[in-house]
Amino acid sequence: MAADRRIVIENCSIATVDAHDTEYPNGYVVLAGNRIESLGAGRAPEGLENVDRRIDATGHLVTPGLVNTHHHYYQWITRGLATDHNLFNWLVALYPTWARIDEQMVYAAAQGSLAMMARGGVTTAMDHHYVFPAGSGDLSGAIIRAARETGVRFTLARGSMDRSEKDGGLPPDFAVETLEGALAATEATVKEHHDSSFGAMTQVAVAPCSPFSVSTELLRQGAELARSLGVRLHTHGSETVEEEQFCKELFGMGPTDYFESTGWLGEDVWMAHCVHMNDSDIAAFARTKTGVAHCPSSNARLAAGIARVPDMLAAGVPVGLGVDGTASNESGELHTELRNALLINRLGAHREAALNARQALRLGTYGGAQVLGRAAQTGSLEAGKLADLVLWKLDTLAHASIADPVTALVFGAAAPVTASFVNGRQIVEHGRLLHVDEDAIARSTREQAQRLARIAAQG
Repeated sequence: MAADRRIVIENCSIATVDAHDTEYPNGYVVLAGNRIESLGAGRAPEGLENVDRRIDATGHLVTPGLVNTHHHYYQWITRGLATDHNLFNWLVALYPTWARIDEQMVYAAAQGSLAMMARGGVTTAMDHHYVFPAGSGDLSGAIIRAARETGVRFTLARGSMDRSEKDGGLPPDFAVETLEGALAATEATVKEHHDSSFGAMTQVAVAPCSPFSVSTELLRQGAELARSLGVRLHTHGSETVEEEQFCKELFGMGPTDYFESTGWLGEDVWMAHCVHMNDSDIAAFARTKTGVAHCPSSNARLAAGIARVPDMLAAGVPVGLGVDGTASNESGELHTELRNALLINRLGAHREAALNARQALRLGTYGGAQVLGRAAQTGSLEAGKLADLVLWKLDTLAHASIADPVTALVFGAAAPVTASFVNGRQIVEHGRLLHVDEDAIARSTREQAQRLARIAAQG
């Protein structure tokens, strides 16, 4: 789209999620090229030139696009397995199957994962992929290709594992890389795919999997590599009590102290889960501006516990939302996590004061952009920012009697997405993806799941 072509969206409620939580009960948004040109109350300015489209958004709430901060796309083809396991037992049950994935499977799984998120309002996505069986093909390239086809803004967290069962870890011996191989492949992925420019559609982060599946040297050298290349760092942290015990037994300290000792706290770092954090851990994250990807449904599915999100936010820790892998959150949707984050956190110590609707929306938008290092570009609706936004339809039976649109979106049933824009380009219309074939993706993911199950059964 040429920079001077415009799209005008009018007659909608708007939640900007800017620094002042500005909202317009009836307003407009003007997109010019890949940027938000202007927005405000009432009708759009008169006399706008080069207007390609005018959208009458009566009955809709417009918000920033949702930002997913933690996922494992390959797990799409192992959904519905090990449904009554805690994290460690779940990993032991599924690693032998995951270790047999290949490029065709990963591409199909990425298509399925991205499709579910995009049709539900996600405009910025990420994938933490850390399983690279020998001879499995170009897995990183397959994931990036699926994201490009879907049309979302994307961060690939290139993961790795080098601590297998023989070293006291959980993955099978044949499912891990060597230290040298993991670092070399990660560096090559960054150099081939990472775009550091404003509005980049593809970025790469360095992402060793977890303390119980990587060596101390992989963590330490991974952090050094990321900083030498100028990219962000991602891993799992403090997800379960078993992980805390593992770290204390193996390293003589808890996860947060261990991460700090290996260079893994800082404003360029974000960690998934962070369920079991004491006051000292939260203070360390706040001091260093280390980010958190909160995954409420996955944490409940695996009985991991309730993360102290209200305390993190109060301390100044950046927090976003994550779907997590679809083998631990079978719905694969982020917009349902707005509601789940609010409800699950109200079961914790703060009860009804834990989170409100607008805080939940901020977690799923600006908070996620902040965690991914892109808050200056996306995550809120402001003039000059990227044109990443969603139109939620709130005038149907599902939300008809809820007066406040943000309350309707967060507390109510999952709202239909009438339109979703990334970089000023529409990727969803009336809940359907515009640039990929959802039905073909469903067939492909089903076939690849069956294929993986057959291969795994053969051992």
